[in-house]
Amino acid sequence: MSLKKSFTKDGNCKVTFTVSAEAAQGAKTITLAGDFNSWSSTSTPLAKKSDGSFSVSVTLPADHEFQFRYLFDGNRWENDWSADKYVPAPFSNADNSVVITSK
Repeated sequence: MSLKKSFTKDGNCKVTFTVSAEAAQGAKTITLAGDFNSWSSTSTPLAKKSDGSFSVSVTLPADHEFQFRYLFDGNRWENDWSADKYVPAPFSNADNSVVITSK
């Protein structure tokens, strides 16, 4: 798993969220849910690549922190192994991944 950040001319941060084929563990679908999409489990699907990895790019405001998780096949939540940090989830006994959009 990885997070790649680049900063746009208008001051936003484009974040590419990638789940490697190994990390996907045979998943058919992966979606991204987080603060930035009201924790929707369907609105931000990752595209499956020919090598078995999945990715999606999201443009976020710079200088913020956003909690997120991946949803594999609509039933299994996973964190990003390369998140900037982790925080306790408010409604479960798990942690949420965090991406920080600062330079």
